[in-house]
Amino acid sequence: MNIVSSAKRQVILDTETTGMNQGVGAIYLGHRIIEIGCVEVINRRLTGRHYHEYINPQQIIDEEAIQVHGITNEYVANKPKFAEISQSFIEFIDGAEVVAHNASFDVNFMDHEFSLLHPKGPKTADICPILDTLEIAKFLHPGQKNNLNALCKRYGIDNSRRELHGALLDAEILADVYLMMTGGQTKFNLSSEKAGEEGGGIVRLSRNSANLKVIRASADELTKHEERLDLVAKSGQCIWRG
Repeated sequence: MNIVSSAKRQVILDTETTGMNQGVGAIYLGHRIIEIGCVEVINRRLTGRHYHEYINPQQIIDEEAIQVHGITNEYVANKPKFAEISQSFIEFIDGAEVVAHNASFDVNFMDHEFSLLHPKGPKTADICPILDTLEIAKFLHPGQKNNLNALCKRYGIDNSRRELHGALLDAEILADVYLMMTGGQTKFNLSSEKAGEEGGGIVRLSRNSANLKVIRASADELTKHEERLDLVAKSGQCIWRG
């Protein structure tokens, strides 16, 4: 399995819907998308661009779903319908690789929404390739919990803001999870020139920062590091080896 994508532009995506039923069956019950959240990644760096819309689904939201994402019928009553935002959404994802967790769920709903357009819209796969982070997680961590909360804990990613599900917040968290899961975070801002100024997670040290303790990897840690690089190399690309 190729876990390191070669795509230069990726869109990390999440949706919220009117019901919690999974897969195509939910669509047969008339469920619709009520929120879309996307963040843009280019060359494995978050660009700061995002796409976010709440949508009037023209359908009552299940109470069970409201308990999960907190989006009420009253809140979306005056939001645009999917047909009104479809073109801007398509333009945002067009040509990018869409990355989603349990992607078939989101893609099935997107395809359904596109099918209701007049004239009928394209299938998601005709607009962009799709990458499922759940499948990557299952490959890397077989037999373990691989939902978004479990992956955040495994990779040390702060998801304390995630009291309720939200498409944009979940897309932002998923971007961090995906980049860590496939080789490490590369979203640092390298523009800061002031000593000691924090730049997207990097703290620059002055030349006077002496007597710093150097902690070297143990033989066991080096072995495990090489084993992980072997796994990445099997995907056909390992940027950490010459």
